[in-house]
Amino acid sequence: MASLSQMIRRFLEKPGSVDIAPFARTVAAAGALADRARGLSIEELREMAAAEVGSAEFCAAVREVADRTLGERPFDVQLVGTLAMLSGNVVEMATGEGKTLAGALAAAGFALRGKSVHAISVNDYLARRDAEWMAPFYTAMNLTAGWIAETSTAEERRAAYACDITYANVSEIGFDLLRDRLATDPDATVQPVPQVALVDEADSVLVDEARVPLVLAGATDAGAAVPEMAALVRRLSRGYHFELDDEGRNVFLTSKGTDTVESALGISLYDHPGTVTEVNLALHAHALLVRDVDYIVRDGRVQLVNASRGRVAQLQRWPDGLQAAVEAKEKLAPSDTGEIIDSITIQGLLTRYPEICGMTGTAVAVGENLREFYKLKVAVVAPNRPFIRVDEPDRLYPSLIDKELALADEIVTQHATGRPILIGTLDVAESESLSKELRSRGLEPVVLNAKNDAEEAAIIAKAGELGALTVSTQMAGRGTDIRLGSPKVAELGGLLVIGTGRHPSSRLDDQLRGRSGRQGDPGRSVFFVSGEDDLLKAYLPEENLPKADKDGQIRDKQGSYLVGHAQRIAEGVNTEIHRNTWRYTRVLEEQRTRLLEHRDRILYGDSGADALREARPERYRELVEQSSEEAVSSAARQIVLFHLDRCWTDHLGYLADLREGIHLRALGRLSPIDEFNREALPAYRKLLEEIEKRSTASLDTLDLSAPLSEQGMKRPTATWTYLVSENPFGSDWDRVLRRVSSALRGRKKG
Repeated sequence: MASLSQMIRRFLEKPGSVDIAPFARTVAAAGALADRARGLSIEELREMAAAEVGSAEFCAAVREVADRTLGERPFDVQLVGTLAMLSGNVVEMATGEGKTLAGALAAAGFALRGKSVHAISVNDYLARRDAEWMAPFYTAMNLTAGWIAETSTAEERRAAYACDITYANVSEIGFDLLRDRLATDPDATVQPVPQVALVDEADSVLVDEARVPLVLAGATDAGAAVPEMAALVRRLSRGYHFELDDEGRNVFLTSKGTDTVESALGISLYDHPGTVTEVNLALHAHALLVRDVDYIVRDGRVQLVNASRGRVAQLQRWPDGLQAAVEAKEKLAPSDTGEIIDSITIQGLLTRYPEICGMTGTAVAVGENLREFYKLKVAVVAPNRPFIRVDEPDRLYPSLIDKELALADEIVTQHATGRPILIGTLDVAESESLSKELRSRGLEPVVLNAKNDAEEAAIIAKAGELGALTVSTQMAGRGTDIRLGSPKVAELGGLLVIGTGRHPSSRLDDQLRGRSGRQGDPGRSVFFVSGEDDLLKAYLPEENLPKADKDGQIRDKQGSYLVGHAQRIAEGVNTEIHRNTWRYTRVLEEQRTRLLEHRDRILYGDSGADALREARPERYRELVEQSSEEAVSSAARQIVLFHLDRCWTDHLGYLADLREGIHLRALGRLSPIDEFNREALPAYRKLLEEIEKRSTASLDTLDLSAPLSEQGMKRPTATWTYLVSENPFGSDWDRVLRRVSSALRGRKKG
């Protein structure tokens, strides 16, 4: 019988409210079948598992097959996690508890139900590693598994998607969807209809990256940043020519700054909105985006750093000319830009799947987000062995210098004992400056950050060895176990994890802590925080910390409360941004779904030809008489597909422009989101009418002897895909209005 607390949680539908007792009973029953399973052949075990997926027999069978093929016999908690995923939940399992195997068993269960499974990962390395690692198990279950990476060819992708289980980075799945949407031949598509998404690191994919747009672009020209603007803003000084807002998310010219810019350019700045945008972008790149924090420069290119992972964000770039502005700041050649042909957010991509489940070590903290945006619940699975890791209270200091000195002293002291230490920093620059300080003290740390992320797994795997000293950004090797190197390490207290500051999300802190204390190992974690850390400056700028004790550390409980409060504010801000983004993109995703259904009827059938035959019967018959029904039907299909794709691209551009200025409706006491939806719906109807209008016009002038590309229906000569990092500075109109307002205030004061 469920406990009173369990019943209350279910009633309130709080995160972690999924009752796992039924799963635990099923797994217990599977234990009684172990002897029977050991006596069965692989073929008999397959039949046993397939008879009723999710039953005790299924659990006993897949446990035995995994033991024989992988040498890993799933613990009861792993099977409980498997059953929870098969029931459509996000499972929270601690680091080191075997989520990869639990996910593979769940994927096999879905596949045995006749459904194709996309096992979604956070990077190509983990996708390939897990697919190859679990391959013997899948083969024994008479299932096929494949993997997709950025370098995979179209044929390799098609083959991987044809498997029962496909492992891939979430962005690759999205890019394949976008590319398929441009296909003009059914045989050119690679991706099947989505059925099941099994998401690893579910909190990262479903929440942290949910609003990231994946983009398919067609070739146009190079970036449009003006190098002279980058040179101009380098001459400006903070506090005199420009100021930052309290959150450090926006920068604006002062009246003196405006005068300086106008003098340099010889114009009245706010009479030229285009120039205002160029100056603002250059100023943002100069003042708010920091090299080795927000991005790195490698191989002559600007590469963004994913804030939640500390990894280089492959193929990711900023919008609104900001990418070109940063390239101009770094004196690099501008990268190609292109017309956006189509885009989709990661949340929009994943909500296409009829069934979603997943696993992570930190799901409860985002339980409300998962329920609100995906209608998912969280099932918390207890560890196989009790945790004995000790999580110390934060060590809080008044200033950054105080914190850094205390941090370095603690590392030197602990390293002298031989205890392995993993230090998690907030960004690349901090990891390198800390490493430099430690080397000046005679230590030799191994550094893991976005500049050497290819070595991530190997570095992290050794972090638990005697005397190991590893300095890492938040990437910290999620997906790679840190095993204690020897009994001596356990005697020393296990792996010591030190955080150099609190992240904007408590989950990132918990993920860092989770690197220590796997499978009942001893361990310890502690975070060093200062009143000058970005978290406190951005979200509690007016608050003062309590006074420090004589040794320089703040031990007053109010200090710890303020740190936690700042973090909660940051999490609330990010949730609201997510919620607001989804309110705008939801209507677009609904329109995309309807249009794709219409496009598929054209691509895979005769819908396009039928529509044009009905609209222009005489012209259609005339063309058939000149050639053949098959030739005209094929041409009609290509005509309608071209105009559908072209009109959708125009529609995306219109909605983007609409959203840029829609917030101005609030001045008239109107809801911007309601107004956006009110205009987006008739625009979609107009889109359908425009497709028909253009298609019939093309049919009227069609010359079957000439290529369509010579008749005004030329597709992009080249396409490429990338992710757009959300613009932290608002829309163009937001920025223009802020600058105008700032300039007017400054001139009134003068």
